[in-house]
Amino acid sequence: MDKTLVCRECGASFVFTQGEQEFYQSRGLANPPSRCPKCRAARRAQQAGAATPPAGRPAESRPMYPATCARCGQPTQVPFQPRGDRPVYCSSCFHVERTTSIAPSWAAVPSSSRPSYAELPPEEARRERRNRKAERIERGDRVRYNRRSRDYFDDEYEEDY
Repeated sequence: MDKTLVCRECGASFVFTQGEQEFYQSRGLANPPSRCPKCRAARRAQQAGAATPPAGRPAESRPMYPATCARCGQPTQVPFQPRGDRPVYCSSCFHVERTTSIAPSWAAVPSSSRPSYAELPPEEARRERRNRKAERIERGDRVRYNRRSRDYFDDEYEEDY
């Protein structure tokens, strides 16, 4: 059964329908609304505007630097000083580069002299990984080994000096 209530903000009467009552009950709300829909919407908008900013430095205070996108050639602004030794992308090209690249451009290319780990049975692949890692340690190579980069850096690679 619908109920007629009076708004505590503006004093207007509003209907608290049976459907709204069931919704309130399903959410575990014991008290009926004390504000009409218009005043509730205004209060929500006011509270959303007064939300606290995230911790750290506000985005608008961060200095931006002009740059040219290495992919599309369009002028863009980036939140860091471009050094020239690495490509700089606009936000749309950065997203494309990030989602389409399987490995970074500087990642090691697997050696063709040994089979890839995917071609080996699991137990043999584990053994081969350990052996290759031990060989690199013996040679004094820098070992990069963590869950994300394991597949890129586990194979032997040649460095140009």
